[in-house]
Amino acid sequence: MAQHTPAPTRICPDCDGFPAVAIDTGTLLEDGTRATLTVTCRSCHGTGTTRTPAPAPAVQREHA
Repeated sequence: MAQHTPAPTRICPDCDGFPAVAIDTGTLLEDGTRATLTVTCRSCHGTGTTRTPAPAPAVQREHA
């Protein structure tokens, strides 16, 4: 039987597929570790991918 190839995912152009990052605040916690903030990409909402655009509708022309 033929195997279907899944559609390729589109990588988010804003985060390049790295949707979540940890930013060091420079503050040390009591146990000696650094305080970090986890921030996600606003464009893809932390998925790292974007939706593929819908195909343009076909234009039908009338023959005169």
